[in-house]
Amino acid sequence: MAWTILSLGVLVYVGILLLFWVFQDRLVYYPTRLLEGTPDEVGLAYESIEFLASDGVRLHGWWIPAPNSQSTVLFLHGNGGNVSHRLDKIRILYDLGLSVFILDYRGYGQSEGRPDEVGTYRDAEAAWSYLTERRGIPPGHIILYGESLGGAVAAYLAQRFPARALVLEAAFTSIPEIAAQLYPFLPVRWLARFRYDTRSYLERVSCPVLIFHSRDDEIVGFSHALRLQATGPAPKVLVELRGGHNDAFLVAQDRYEAGWRDFLRQLRIT
Repeated sequence: MAWTILSLGVLVYVGILLLFWVFQDRLVYYPTRLLEGTPDEVGLAYESIEFLASDGVRLHGWWIPAPNSQSTVLFLHGNGGNVSHRLDKIRILYDLGLSVFILDYRGYGQSEGRPDEVGTYRDAEAAWSYLTERRGIPPGHIILYGESLGGAVAAYLAQRFPARALVLEAAFTSIPEIAAQLYPFLPVRWLARFRYDTRSYLERVSCPVLIFHSRDDEIVGFSHALRLQATGPAPKVLVELRGGHNDAFLVAQDRYEAGWRDFLRQLRIT
C-alpha cells in the first residue's frame, strides 16, 4: 500500500514537471491583443508606428514626442497586457520632458507572431534601429527603460548599444532565480527554458543605471534589486518605492517622479 502511494506520488510529481516544461511559455508571457486605449485619451499626441524585426515579424508601437525634448525613452514593457496598459506611465514620462517610443513585442497588441525570448530581443533591437536610423536620434539621447521582464530586455540592449542610460523597474535577476522563489517545490533552475538573465547583461553595461523597486513587491522581491545594484561596473542609483509589483509607480508617484528628475539632472537632462 505504501509503495503504491509513493509510486502515485512520483507519477504526479513527474506529471507536474512535464506540464511545467511543456507550458512554460504560458507562465512567462501574458499577452493581450485588444488595445484598451491610446495616448490621446491622456491628452498626448502620438503616431502609430509599424516596423519590422530582423526576422520579418511586423511590430507595432507608439511614438509620443515631447516638445523641446532632449532625450527619448525606449520603453520596454513587462510580460502582461500591451502598450495600452502603460498610458499612466507614458504620461508621467512625457510630463518629465521625455519623448517616448513604446512597442509591443511579437504576439502582444497589434504586433504579429508569438512571443519567445530571442524574439523579444529582436523586437527591442528593431525598436532601437527605428529610433536611430529612421528617426535619426543619436544613441546618446536614448534612455532604455524596462519594467519587470522588460528590464532584462532593456539590459540586453544596454550591453550591446551605446545608450545614454538604463532604467530598470521591478526587474528580476533572471527567470531561473525568480522561478525558484515562486515554485520552490520544483527544480526550475534545471527546467527553465527561458533565461532573461538581467544580472549577466549588467556585467557588461557601462552607462548609468537607475533602479526602481518596492519592498512591497509581491512578485519580485526587493533582494533582486539589491543584487542588480551590486552587479557590474556601471554607476547605479536605487530608488525604493512602496506598493505592489504593478502599481508602485502610482502608489509612490512622488518618489517615482523625484527619482526620475534626480537621475535626469545627474545625466544633465533637465
